[in-house]
Amino acid sequence: MGEGAVGPGLEAAFFDLDKTVIARSSTVAFSRPLHAGGLLTRSAMLRSAYAHFIYHASGADHTQMEHMRDLVSRMVIGWEVQQVSDIVATTLAELIAPIVYEEATALIAEHKAAGRDVVIVSASGIELVEPIGALLGVDHVVATRMVIDEGRYTGAIEYYAYGVNKAEAIRELAAERGYHLERCYAYSDSITDLPMLETVGHPVVVNPDKGLRREAMIRDWPVQDFVRPVSLRPRFPAQKTGTAALGTAAAGAAAGLVWYASRRKDSGREAARVRRAPSRPES
Repeated sequence: MGEGAVGPGLEAAFFDLDKTVIARSSTVAFSRPLHAGGLLTRSAMLRSAYAHFIYHASGADHTQMEHMRDLVSRMVIGWEVQQVSDIVATTLAELIAPIVYEEATALIAEHKAAGRDVVIVSASGIELVEPIGALLGVDHVVATRMVIDEGRYTGAIEYYAYGVNKAEAIRELAAERGYHLERCYAYSDSITDLPMLETVGHPVVVNPDKGLRREAMIRDWPVQDFVRPVSLRPRFPAQKTGTAALGTAAAGAAAGLVWYASRRKDSGREAARVRRAPSRPES
C-alpha cells in the first residue's frame, strides 16, 4: 500500500465475497438455519450443497452460475422477507464470523486506513451480503436483489450482481462518489468476475480458479492465496435477536480488523506469505 491517506471519495477497494473474503459460499452457509426455520426443504438443501461442491471443485463458470441463480430463484418463491432477515441476523456470528479470511480482514483494514472506501460486490442476495458487510465494517455493498410483493419473494430477480453487471455497478458508484477507477483496487477468485477486475487500475486475483489464474498470468496481475479462515467471534459482541444487532457488529468490526492488521504487521514471517497490493500511484 502507498504511504499516507488519500483524499475522501477518491479511491475504493472492491471485494468479491465468496472464496475471496469468506471461505465458502455465503448462500450455502445459511442453508441449515433456513431449513430449520421451515423455509428450505431437505431436498432443496441437498441441491444447494451440491451446487456448493461443484463451485469449489471446479470454479463457477457461466453455466454453473446461471444454474445456481435459477435454483435460488425457485427456492425462495413465497418466502417472507422478514423471516429471512431475522434468521440471517440471529445466525450471522455463528455461521460467518468463523470463516472470514484473516488475509482479507487485514487488506480491508489497510485500505480503510489509507482512506479508501471498501465495497463488497457479490452475486449473493442483498439479505445475506448487507449483514456480512456490516459485520466487516465495509462502506457499501452491491448484491443481487429479488422482487418482493407484499413482504414475500416472487422468485423473480430485480438485479443480478454478476459478470458485466458488477463492472457496471462499479462504474456507477465511481460516477456517484468520484472514485478514480485507475487508482482503485478489485479482488476476486472467479473468471466470471473478469469484467469487474478489468474496471480498476489495480486488479488482484485471490484463490483463483483455473480460468482466472491463466488470465492473471497473461496480464501479469498479482495473485494472492488466502489460506487462513479465522474466527472473528472473540472480537465482536454476541449477536442479539433481530436486525438491530447488526449495528453493534459493525461498530465492533473496526476494532477487529485493526487488531488483525496489527497482528500481521507484528509477524514478519506471516506477512511474507501474502504479497501486498501494489503501491498507490501518485496523482
